[in-house]
Amino acid sequence: MTELLAPAGDFECLEAAINYGCNAVYLGGKGYGMRAASKNFDFDEMKRAAELAHGKGVRVHLTCNTLPSNDEVERFPEFIKNAEAAGVDAVIVCDMGVMGMVKKYAPSLEIHMSTQVGIVNYAAANELYSLGAKRVVLSRETSLEDIKRIREKIPEDMEIEAFVHGAMCVSFSGRCLLSAYMTGRNANNGECAQPCRWKYALMEEKRNGEYYPVFEDDGGTYILNAKDMCMIEHLDKLTEAGVASLKIEGRAKSAYYVATVTNAYSTALKYIKEGKEIPQWVKREVYNVSHREYCTGFYFDKEDAKEIYENSGYIRSCDFVGTVDKCENGKIYLTQRNYFTVNDDLEVLMPNRPPVKFKPLALYNSEGREITVANRATEKLTALCDTELEGNSVLRRVINN
Repeated sequence: MTELLAPAGDFECLEAAINYGCNAVYLGGKGYGMRAASKNFDFDEMKRAAELAHGKGVRVHLTCNTLPSNDEVERFPEFIKNAEAAGVDAVIVCDMGVMGMVKKYAPSLEIHMSTQVGIVNYAAANELYSLGAKRVVLSRETSLEDIKRIREKIPEDMEIEAFVHGAMCVSFSGRCLLSAYMTGRNANNGECAQPCRWKYALMEEKRNGEYYPVFEDDGGTYILNAKDMCMIEHLDKLTEAGVASLKIEGRAKSAYYVATVTNAYSTALKYIKEGKEIPQWVKREVYNVSHREYCTGFYFDKEDAKEIYENSGYIRSCDFVGTVDKCENGKIYLTQRNYFTVNDDLEVLMPNRPPVKFKPLALYNSEGREITVANRATEKLTALCDTELEGNSVLRRVINN
């Protein structure tokens, strides 16, 4: 079975990933992961996460894919022992010393070699297998044809994982010093400030303060700004090439992002497994989260992955405004997350189903008073509606049809 691997930057994202159909999640502890800005998980939370995931048949992969300092290396044995005790299933690494310590101090954990390693050929994969790696997470620079060749020339029980959705790095799979040089924040320790997304201009050294666009555009230029990847229409090609795990990027993203994108890909895989064409509503779902211009990365044609020069901003067609907690006796219980009104174009996203239009017949605040505007974040609301909805669903406002 093809694994859909979803990101979990915090517990809310973890629950969203599980509810919307992933087979595995990847998360970080309080250290050693490439998303230092995420909330991440302490060991108690990690144990809760593993118990919840395993109860739903979902595996948990722990990211330990930074390049640790000497001081961090000395603390790692205790860290990985605690992670193993918490119940994680696999650890994602890129440092050979970390790999060795995982084998020594947490031998029950599968070892997955991170995309940070830069694996683009079968020789590297075979060498890592001989050292104890169960899986390789291929570099985003690997083409579909090269994936096929790697699959043919590695052991049958070695797995290939590849990214299918999310942000890409203009550097070679994250090996970048630009952030550390410009801001002091080391990208290889999960602290990237994303200076590749900033707007740049030229300045002649004797004309201080006079900035010239790199090309003729009043808005400036974003010469290092990568597009986002979206492979939802090509999942069959990836699985046929031998990819065992399809990975969604986004441990720094919201629970709404995780729910929507995981739902789209899990539903797409369901249709593929049944030999059916992926419906248009599924393909459209990936446009309902904030994203940059989409491309297919380097899988088919590297020209498709060229940078976006016009801006570094996100585009989206929906706003996340709340969650459906439960539906009982004709009443819908909501938790508000962002501003909305009863007259907005609202819809609810439930697992593996097309979005359902939501028009409350009446809306009440936490004090039981009828309202037409919801403007208190996290307030508990009650709605009257003639539509049957599932709990743990997403409520959103359509902003661009």
